[in-house]
Amino acid sequence: QCNLGAKNHAIVLPDADPESVVNQLVGASCGAAGQRCMAISVAVFVGASKEWIPKIAEAAGKLRVGPGNASETDVGPLISKQAQQRVEQLIGSGVDEGARLLLDGRKPSLPDANQDGYFVGPTIFAEVKRGMQIYDNEIFGPVLACVEVDSFDEAIKFVNENPFGNGTAVFTRSGAAARKFIDEIEAGQVGVNVPIPVPLPMFSFTGNKKSILGDLNFYGKAGVNFFTQLKTVTSAWRDDGYIEKLSTAGVGAQ
Repeated sequence: QCNLGAKNHAIVLPDADPESVVNQLVGASCGAAGQRCMAISVAVFVGASKEWIPKIAEAAGKLRVGPGNASETDVGPLISKQAQQRVEQLIGSGVDEGARLLLDGRKPSLPDANQDGYFVGPTIFAEVKRGMQIYDNEIFGPVLACVEVDSFDEAIKFVNENPFGNGTAVFTRSGAAARKFIDEIEAGQVGVNVPIPVPLPMFSFTGNKKSILGDLNFYGKAGVNFFTQLKTVTSAWRDDGYIEKLSTAGVGAQ
């Protein structure tokens, strides 16, 4: 059992509630400075929902970057200087490769005491394409890549073509659309109007494709099965006067 990489996508349908989508995508992409395996790092906007992308950048720009022990901080530091440099390099590659940078988190405003910290602020890209480094790599920073497609089917196909299948979500008011998404999407943790669908411990953490290695998932029933040694018992109970007949077919064959 190995939990591997992730590139978690959210699909946004035009019938979803715009304010809820903005709030949930900002939180899911920038919370914990993007340093969690279930962070949403790609948002796929279907049709007219692409009009909400600037509002995501606007909301993310209001998050406060600072030390994690400060009550007013929304986005804390990255884990190391190397992590900071890697995230900043990927942001630069997004600009170089033609994505549209709506919000740049490099060199965020910080308290004087934290100027040398490993901070990257919320970063929002639009017009992201497959093949760009910011799409192909797991960034593990507060960076959201926004992709635009014309149809729901195209969005599902786009997500399923990604080699990873850790977590995903759809935002919609349509029960039929939600059921289609659940049936067709190739990911382990699936959320409907829930951006980070981490299951409770009684359910398995169920990765898919290159996001998991092993024949079982962890915790929940799969976790119990992993630590369970199976034993199969075959018994035959007869009346006191019964005598088994000789049979080459085995006990209980008569």
